[in-house]
Amino acid sequence: MKPIFYKNLWACLIVVGLFTGGVAISANETAVGISDYGVRVIVDSRCARVSIPRKIERVITVSDGLIEGVMTVIGVEDRLVGIGSSCLEKTDYRFCHPSEKGESICSEDGMHTITFLRRQIAKLPQIAFWNTAPNYEKIASLAPDLMIVRVGSCWHGNDSDQIPKSIKTIESLGIPLVVLHSPNTYAQPDIRFMHEEIRIIGKIFQREARAEKLIAYLESSVNVVRARTKDIPEKARPRILFLGLSSKARENGGAGTVFGLGTIDSYLLQDVVHGINAFQERGYFKILGTEQILSLNPDAILLPTAWGHHPPQELYGAPYYAYLRELDAVKNRRVASLPFTPCNCDKRLEYPIDIMVMAKTAYPDRFADIDLTDWMIDFYRNVYGVDEHTAAKLRAVQWMDWTVEN
Repeated sequence: MKPIFYKNLWACLIVVGLFTGGVAISANETAVGISDYGVRVIVDSRCARVSIPRKIERVITVSDGLIEGVMTVIGVEDRLVGIGSSCLEKTDYRFCHPSEKGESICSEDGMHTITFLRRQIAKLPQIAFWNTAPNYEKIASLAPDLMIVRVGSCWHGNDSDQIPKSIKTIESLGIPLVVLHSPNTYAQPDIRFMHEEIRIIGKIFQREARAEKLIAYLESSVNVVRARTKDIPEKARPRILFLGLSSKARENGGAGTVFGLGTIDSYLLQDVVHGINAFQERGYFKILGTEQILSLNPDAILLPTAWGHHPPQELYGAPYYAYLRELDAVKNRRVASLPFTPCNCDKRLEYPIDIMVMAKTAYPDRFADIDLTDWMIDFYRNVYGVDEHTAAKLRAVQWMDWTVEN
């Protein structure tokens, strides 16, 4: 996915006072076709002042789950009438890899967390697909009060030129449009960009307090890791490689894909966990060959979602990775899977789980007191307000039950 770089968000926040909340429209700021007292103004990630109805009942989203997840947490997900991600529709992800003996080892029943929690979302009309323009006729037919588009989600694929065209066309339909920019769309990704997305969503639905409570919990989860690792000298920090075992990479002559500098994953590893990204070039889902990966020889390996879910067993036993088993990280069994995240174009509410997996992989002794199995149960319960049984199911659909087995 080609990144879209934005540089001036903090200046935008200062100028428009985004940190202090949406601004009610004044009596002399009349929106076309709406009375003075029937609208509010929201400042979105573009620094655009968007007039939105005070009463919002019908919402279309273009997102891979962040917007829908926040709407679920703050209790307004029933207002969704259309979605823009195929990853929210699928309820039975299944991925297999061969073993050295030729057997097929499969991970089954994977699912998006929001799809699991709110099955009705999977049945909503889909108005956007990978690497295509949204279906404007379908959008108009759904008669939304508002659209919310997250730039950085997978709908535009590698075609960032499609984004301004789509935004202009949606606005020409007379539909209020709030645009969010995800962390990976900035030259220097920072998780605070996602927190601002959450704030904007909270302001849209006038659930600011719930949004701030969610942000505070996410930040507290991150700060646990940051506090334990911030004083580790650089020479003692492990070199960790994000290695996507993508079938598409193998089809294109490579061995896998890597996340380099300038990605949100690298930011979380280096600035929060205080490890070192073993791939010190810029790049996102960059294809590397076997020799290139062997030359990096990281201390540990993290396996993200990359055209499917990939457990450590694939790297340990699949015939097509025989040469990579010369890596020290593989020999020492320092390989861990990150949570299954369908449409893995940018982070969503589960990003603290990624951070904790990174931390325990990088510094097992320093985080030995944290049982990842139970920690995730607490995380899901605190974020989504679910019971322990449902939290365990969420852990399972993200294919993180390997923590129980371990």
